[in-house]
Amino acid sequence: MTRPILIRQLTNHEEASLLDVEFSKRYPWYTSKDYFYKCLEENKQGFRVTLLAYYQGILAGCCHLLLASEYPNFNRDNIPEINDLNVFPEFRRKGIASKMLDEIERIASKRSRFIGLAVGLYKDYGNAQIMYNKRGYVMDGKGIFYKNNEVKPGEQVTVDDDLLLYLIKGLVE
Repeated sequence: MTRPILIRQLTNHEEASLLDVEFSKRYPWYTSKDYFYKCLEENKQGFRVTLLAYYQGILAGCCHLLLASEYPNFNRDNIPEINDLNVFPEFRRKGIASKMLDEIERIASKRSRFIGLAVGLYKDYGNAQIMYNKRGYVMDGKGIFYKNNEVKPGEQVTVDDDLLLYLIKGLVE
């Protein structure tokens, strides 16, 4: 019996094109037609690791590991950052996100004792917030950030996908 979930790294233009097509079909907000080609180049250059998840042979989602985070606190401490974990809606609740995170954490553990990620603060991120907590991610203690800038008391920001709380987890190699 074959395993229903296969995780592999983005390696070619066909896979980048498939990601572009599948994101375009599912998400009206997705407009960057060259995004996954840029990700492919960053994979080849060693700046990013992009994992693709297949469920029973069908593309089910992807996840990125940024080896140099844009978040100042992770960047300063050389902590790789999990970025844009996405499992397509029809494939959720099948263990796919956990399999991708297992592999991302394994890859990161070869480079760092820690791994980090950011999570949004509104209800749409609720399932992710719960999953990260169950996997041992904890707040990094630096507060909330908007577009990678610290939100200071009294400031007003928009509650959208750029309002983030950063989490961290210790890794064992």
